[in-house]
Amino acid sequence: MDELEILKKDWKKSENTFDQVTETEIYGMLHKRSSSLVKWILIISIIEFIVLNGFGFVIADKEMDNFEKLHPYLFIIENVNYLILLGFIFLFYKNYKSICVLNSSTKLIKDIIKTRKIVNYYIYWNVFISSFLGSFGFIDGFNASYRQANPNAEELSQTGFIIIFIFSMLLVVGIVFGFYKLLYGILLNRLNKNYKELQKMDF
Repeated sequence: MDELEILKKDWKKSENTFDQVTETEIYGMLHKRSSSLVKWILIISIIEFIVLNGFGFVIADKEMDNFEKLHPYLFIIENVNYLILLGFIFLFYKNYKSICVLNSSTKLIKDIIKTRKIVNYYIYWNVFISSFLGSFGFIDGFNASYRQANPNAEELSQTGFIIIFIFSMLLVVGIVFGFYKLLYGILLNRLNKNYKELQKMDF
């Protein structure tokens, strides 16, 4: 049993003259836990940005150069993606600074709702961009293996390309969505629990 549950039990047992003090303590605990969760969301997003995008700068090979030459527009999309991800990190930072200020339960509820929405948008964006870019990499790898195994065969038809693209995109979507739900899902669930506790309380 965590500290919040102990406080809630004491609150129910206390006399009316002590209710407001205990309510304030419970709100303080919820506020502290919520700000900590938002801080971890910020930290994880920064680490994720550095680690996942850092590999592209540290590890450079001929295959990656050839991939960029084959799909020059994807390089532009990647740069736009960097800016969007930095924008999300900035919003996480703003939410963290906002939620750190001890105001009221109403303000905390609004901050939690805002944080949940931004994190979900962040997950959906990463799923979309990762599946889009990853699909081209999957198709290039498939084509290279196909040509190597069948050197005299004709190139894939447009229909075959579309089928492989959709299949690879769905595959990457499943993997990336699972990764982000695992990475941020626990924090969002705990944040949602705090949100429900705040809604139950009458300040």
